[in-house]
Formats: sequence, structure tokens, C-alpha cells
Amino acid sequence: MSNGKVTPAEIITGYQGPKLRIMEVCGTHTHEIFRLGIRKILPPQVELISGPGCPVCVTPVGFIDEAIMLALDHQVTICTFGDLVRVPGTEMSLAGARAKGAKIQVVYAPMDAVEYAKEHPDEQVAFLAVGFETTTPASALAVKKAKEAGLTNFSLLTANKTMPNAYQALKGSADVFLYPGHVNAVTGTALCEQLAEEGVSGVVAGFTAKELMTALAVAIKKGGEGKPFFANAYPRVVKQEGSPEGQRIVAEMMEACDSEWRGLGVIPASGMKLKKEYAEYDARVKFSLPEVKGRSNPACRCGEVLQGKCKPCDCKVFGKGCTPEHPIGACMVSGEGACSAYYQYGGMEI
Repeated sequence: MSNGKVTPAEIITGYQGPKLRIMEVCGTHTHEIFRLGIRKILPPQVELISGPGCPVCVTPVGFIDEAIMLALDHQVTICTFGDLVRVPGTEMSLAGARAKGAKIQVVYAPMDAVEYAKEHPDEQVAFLAVGFETTTPASALAVKKAKEAGLTNFSLLTANKTMPNAYQALKGSADVFLYPGHVNAVTGTALCEQLAEEGVSGVVAGFTAKELMTALAVAIKKGGEGKPFFANAYPRVVKQEGSPEGQRIVAEMMEACDSEWRGLGVIPASGMKLKKEYAEYDARVKFSLPEVKGRSNPACRCGEVLQGKCKPCDCKVFGKGCTPEHPIGACMVSGEGACSAYYQYGGMEI
């Protein structure tokens, strides 16, 4: 006890209420909680489960197949974040396509892909737009800048996703959601407040040790009371209104669409695509891509991990046939993936 006040650690370790299942929606939260050793101080009746908050992990196999089709069949230079390069498609990964002669460029931001397109006017360039509300504004801005520059050799292959309907699909998966602070920094808190009214509890969490401990303490204390609630435990960054500018540019250039999530299937209106006014920058339209249905490795249980139905160590290939060096599923590839976290931090013991 400090200055007469109960600390977050004391609230967590002293909890004696009913069983609680708390879902870390964000993959970064999963990794940080492991890294900080927080799981080891949890009382036995509190269980942390990993959710679908890793953008690479929820991107379906078919999207990888589409990117490979662009690269090999249409000779498009693919610009992508590094994590996607080794994610398995139906037949191969982007790394495998590169071995067959495809041009795969790792970039750190969508605007890097725009600059590459400017510098290589003889190449068609497609950026793989993967991510949640946090990164979607940057993809929209890249298209805006490409249009202003008169580029005709740049496009997006979109797999941008939004969280509202995903939360609806995950109802009942956990007693309390640990909401991703960076997403709420863009979207604000209105959705979370509405979900609480519908009986879904959650806490917005930051990423430092203090912020995570505080958020978990709130989740455990309020969750143990058995009444739906919402709390913003990341007020220094997350405001009720979110980021109006980020919301504005996405609303100007993109619109909602049905989207497939690995493990969750197709969730209505949970994706974002470019509006018709920007169709020349939509890679699917530009290159007349057919609908692609990917097939994941049947040994992989990433889909169940992302729904909180099993832990990575419950998968028979975890740490054996599936390792970071030789991944079978996306959750082992991504730096935010639950399987990667369990493997890196010895999660088989937890």
C-alpha cells in the first residue's frame, strides 16, 4: 500500500471474486504483458486470453494469394510491411514469390510506397494496406498524395479492418475486453460506451507497465462486480472524440465493406475499401482480380487462437512444426501474434 492507497498490483493479486476472462484485443498488449511478467502475478481465477488485435494475424490467406497474383501474374511491385512477407498463402508466401522472381519491397509507411512509385515510373506499384483504424488514415493519405502527384502506377490492395463489428462478433468470448489504446486514439470512446450499454464490458489500455497494470486492475475490480462497464484507463492519449482529422480523411476516401477475418469469417461492414471516385487506385479494380478463396494449413489453429477458443500451446504443431523460423500460421509470424508471444516468453507454462 502506498500513501494509504491500494496499488494496481495489490488489486490484481488480492482479487478473490468470481472467475474472470479478460481478452487482450491488441497483440502489442499480449507481448507487453508477457514481457513484463504480469501473467505470473494473476490470481488463478483471472484468465488472460488473446484476441484478434494483430492486423497481420487476422488477414486471411486469400489476401496473400491476391498479392502473389499481382506480383507474379501482373508483374506488380509489392510494397509491404515486413511481417507480411513470411505469412503463408495457399501455395506460398510473398517470400516464396520473391524467390520466383516477384518484386517485393519492404517499407515502413504507405508514403514510402508512393515515393517508390515516383522513383520507378516504369513499374506498377501496389501497397498492401493491412491494419485497423490506427493505420487506415495513412493509407488513405497515400492515395490522396498519389492522386495529387498525378501518379498512374500506384494502387492499394486493401485489407483494412475496423473493430466495431468485430467486437459484436466476439460477444461472449470474454468477460472484459482490454481495448487497444492506439485504435481508440483515432476512433474515440463512443463505441465502447455503447457496447457497455449493450452488456459488453471493457477498459481502454495504454502500453507502459503502469498503464497496463492500471487497466488490468480496473478490469479486475469492476469486472468482479458483475455489472457491464466501460473505463478509459489511457486518458493522456485517448479522448472521447478521438482524432477528427484521421476520421475525416478516411470518411472522405473510403467506405465500409464486408471483410473476411482469419478465424472469424466474413464480418459485415468490418472492412474499408476505396470509394468509386478513387477506383483507379484500387488494385482489385485496376488489375481485374478475380475473387480468391485461400486455404490455410489444416494443422494450424490460428483461427481458434484469435477467437480465444484455445491457447497457442494447445496447438499440436506449436513449437514443433511451427516456430518463428518456420511458421505454419500468421500468429507465429507476426511480431504482434499470440503464438509468437507464447513461444518467445515460454507461454507453455502459463
